[in-house]
Amino acid sequence: MIAEVLNGLLWAGVSFIIIYWLCQGFDLEGRTWVLIAIWLCSGLIVLWPGSDGLVARYLLGLRRPTMVEAQRLAPSWLAVANRAGIDPNRYTLWIEGSESPTGASAGGCTVTVTGWAIYTLPPSHLEAAMAHDLATHLHGRGWVSRIALWYSVPTRIVALAVRQLLKLSRTVPAVGCSIVGFLMISYFGFIFASLIFYDSLLVPLLFLTPLFAPLLFIGEAKLLERMADRAVADLGYGRKLLEVFYGWQAQHQETSRRLGLTQPDWLAGQPSIAERIRSLEVYLQAR
Repeated sequence: MIAEVLNGLLWAGVSFIIIYWLCQGFDLEGRTWVLIAIWLCSGLIVLWPGSDGLVARYLLGLRRPTMVEAQRLAPSWLAVANRAGIDPNRYTLWIEGSESPTGASAGGCTVTVTGWAIYTLPPSHLEAAMAHDLATHLHGRGWVSRIALWYSVPTRIVALAVRQLLKLSRTVPAVGCSIVGFLMISYFGFIFASLIFYDSLLVPLLFLTPLFAPLLFIGEAKLLERMADRAVADLGYGRKLLEVFYGWQAQHQETSRRLGLTQPDWLAGQPSIAERIRSLEVYLQAR
């Protein structure tokens, strides 16, 4: 519960700074706090039960399983729910179109399963993958995770824009690097202008937030991922989850070497599978 609250505060805090920063950049000083108040009040939407579906579909890009996928997921999901002692009808299954072994936490009453897990794992190992996302719900509060996701929207939009720019810089270097260079010059121009025209150092410090905020998110994401892996072990799926990780690692390491798609762990924003394996093995040995 504490980790979930800290996660929500981190996302909301950075989103608050982004909105404040944009208002200052577009010279909306007179309306800054009005816009921030509207944004804060918009969080009341999470009290509506249907907000889970809106967040999953339009914010996280998830989709509902097809009839064939639902039939494949049903036995594994019932087994996980029975072991966890929860009502399976309370949660809704969604599909994440990624090659990750476990789905991203969607908050609320949404359980995420990746496309790789559905079509690669046998039923017993699919249970372990589904238990990972369920574990993030068992020790928290649904409304807290909903609020965290809603208030993270500005930060996620900015993060998506940065990723797309970096992708453009790799695919079309001339165009991508020109755009990135222009934005970097504008960004540092805002910082110097704030140092000159503001008496307080608070505004320049807020403009510097994008330089150190990613480090906080990387550290927080790694901590939450490891806590979820340990919660899966507490449900009795620790060994199966390790086998899922080893299978994913063997499959994707060979592909990465063949295509030359190696990537430093610090760029991923998530702990590497090797890190998760080591952490989970240590936890299982200590139990």
